[in-house]
Amino acid sequence: MEWREQSSVSCDEAYLEAQRWIEAVTKKKFGSNDFRSALENGVLLCDLINKIKPGIIKRVNRLPTPIAGLDNLNVFLRACGKLGLKEAQLFHPGDLQDLSTRVTVKDQETNRRLKNVLITIYWVGRRAQCDRLYDGPYLNFKAFEGLLGTANGSQSPRLSYFNHVNSAANKVGI
Repeated sequence: MEWREQSSVSCDEAYLEAQRWIEAVTKKKFGSNDFRSALENGVLLCDLINKIKPGIIKRVNRLPTPIAGLDNLNVFLRACGKLGLKEAQLFHPGDLQDLSTRVTVKDQETNRRLKNVLITIYWVGRRAQCDRLYDGPYLNFKAFEGLLGTANGSQSPRLSYFNHVNSAANKVGI
């Protein structure tokens, strides 16, 4: 199934907004123009969640190794759980893995994985905005509306959950 053109454009807005927000909250620039590679070591994500909830992550592994990155991603995802995010709102650590050298992986699979990351960032942004102690920059949720557009007629369970909870959250003003 092909992704709708509008969904691709709208996801670009979400990527840009996610990057803007992460940089604003952490006061650190993405080290790369590539969204995936800037986040794959987990350092920025750990720094992000520590700015939202100081001390929730005790130690960030700054070694430049794939194992350190995987460790940071798992620590970030556990911290998201402590913030109250559900498993369906979280990406899988492999979603940020570099798949460019694998000939059997299609662009659609890479896009799906990165959308999972965007959905998690969206929910972290929602949690931050609901936290009375958080006084940092807010995520522009409107930029993520393109994630609601899905493949013609079908949704992944993660997107289905996202759509359901997002609709309910909008109704109560979260």
